[in-house]
Amino acid sequence: MKTLKTNLDLLSLKKTKTDIPRVQISNSSDAATYIRNFYFDDIEIYESFFLLLLNRNKNTIGYAKISQGGVAGTVVDVKFIAKYIADSCASGVIICHNHPSGNLQPSTNDIKVTQRVKSIMPYFECALVDHIILTESSYFSFADDGVL
Repeated sequence: MKTLKTNLDLLSLKKTKTDIPRVQISNSSDAATYIRNFYFDDIEIYESFFLLLLNRNKNTIGYAKISQGGVAGTVVDVKFIAKYIADSCASGVIICHNHPSGNLQPSTNDIKVTQRVKSIMPYFECALVDHIILTESSYFSFADDGVL
């Protein structure tokens, strides 16, 4: 066995408490309203992608910022989503991103990201509950629109 020049990293799950209360998500309106807690005055400035983790009763158990991009897009690496699902033992997830332009229509890339995320869910016995697109004043739900 060849010894390398660097030491091995210890990986661990780290939770950080927030002031955001845990709630039960019953519908897309609940999800959109709740996810707005993760955005501040930047919702019209640049695109950010979040993951909301749920237990079997659709109670929120955590969230993670997956990426932050520019005014027209952000990169979503599905490996990070898989990591958070596995680390939290989530039974369901809601993915969300904002459109700084105010346009609620999902782009071709939005639909592709949704399908990529949905394709990994069976490996974790986890459900993709919804994909929400937020604007300053409204939201679009992939589940409500039948796109999921």
